[in-house]
Amino acid sequence: MKKIEAIIKPFKLDEVKEALQEVGLQGITVTEAKGFGRQKGHTELYRGAEYVVDFLPKVKVEIVLTDDLADKAVEAIRDAAQTGRIGDGKIFVSNIEEAIRIRTGETGEEAV
Repeated sequence: MKKIEAIIKPFKLDEVKEALQEVGLQGITVTEAKGFGRQKGHTELYRGAEYVVDFLPKVKVEIVLTDDLADKAVEAIRDAAQTGRIGDGKIFVSNIEEAIRIRTGETGEEAV
């Protein structure tokens, strides 16, 4: 099993969700996040005063899925979230040792 964590721009969430549904994924977890990467934030002007916005709004999407769907899911996220501009985000893929469905006690891939 794999866990995919994607940090994306908030306005791309619906497109990413739809792309993942087309791949066949049923459940995702979404968390509002703030952060910055290489762009180090940006400056804004408010009532004549300039200030630095260090942490930019992002969305973190988390998915646990079977190994055979991982490549399709990564490609779907990348294609749906990409704008071609700085700050598009990152995708992280890691291995999951165990999954347990609390309601039924199912384990492994059946719990996903």
